Amino acid sequence: MVRLLQSRKRVFWEALILTIVVFLFGLLIGIFYESTKSSDMNEYYVNSELSLMDIFALNSLLSINSQNCDVLTSSNLEFADKIYQEAVILEKYESVGKVTEHMEVVHKRYDVLRTFLWINTIKTSEKCEKDYSTVVYLYEYFSKDLTQKAKQNVWSKILSDLKQEQGRNILLIPIASDTNLSSLNALTAKFNITSYPVVIINEKHVISDLSSVQELERYLK
Repeated sequence: MVRLLQSRKRVFWEALILTIVVFLFGLLIGIFYESTKSSDMNEYYVNSELSLMDIFALNSLLSINSQNCDVLTSSNLEFADKIYQEAVILEKYESVGKVTEHMEVVHKRYDVLRTFLWINTIKTSEKCEKDYSTVVYLYEYFSKDLTQKAKQNVWSKILSDLKQEQGRNILLIPIASDTNLSSLNALTAKFNITSYPVVIINEKHVISDLSSVQELERYLK
């Protein structure tokens, strides 16, 4: 009887120790994954920031030599494609795990970059002839409403299909509207937007109702 009790206690303690080891191992893997994820996004952001600074330098050259228009236009399109792809990566990271405070900060930093890009595109179009359409997608990042999220998912798919079909004929810029960016708020004030998500095409057309790719193409250049 004593041996049986001792055996049961040993089994209990072995199971407890094994459970603790597995839990700690899982915790360490989670911490490592989050650290790697944050490190990757920081690296992406730094590279994108450098690309944007390069574009600003090119923009400054326009006052000296207007022949830089082709280079600047190409750089704007390349940079937009770059941060759009990084937005897709960021969305994947967020979908497989809990959105941490750090990830929210990274997302906001990207929104600042995208807002800068939009402003720079507007300034460039004042100096250079634009042969592409600017498509800005404004959505709510922090929304908890399931209907709102579903609508935004549909919009994302439509715009992704539009980008696939149009390629470099459009410059697609997705920006979260609820990250409290003063520059973005000032930029969008003239559009009198009352609800999100919305799509703004060439700073002229504001579309809030879900539309097909074909319907959106009517507003393009």
